Amino acid sequence: MAHGFLVHCKEDDAGVAVRDLAPGETVEGVCMDTGEGVTLATISVVPLGHKVALRDMVEGQECHEYNEVIGRVTTAIRRGEHVHVHNIRSARWS
Repeated sequence: MAHGFLVHCKEDDAGVAVRDLAPGETVEGVCMDTGEGVTLATISVVPLGHKVALRDMVEGQECHEYNEVIGRVTTAIRRGEHVHVHNIRSARWS
């Protein structure tokens, strides 16, 4: 099965979709630093190149990608949900 998303570091909170992901889809991913497989069920549309939540996150929590803080969660995010400007504020502009 081809991977649907990539995780840069095992500690990351979000992975990157390598194709469009549909809600309700069980999708396989791979962790780039360990080679481990990751499976999750999507709960929203995640377009190619966008982020998908690897775990539940609460409002105010830092979100990590590349094992770096990329932003702060502005509204609760569930595992398998699309992570983007509607639920995270970029650390770049803070």
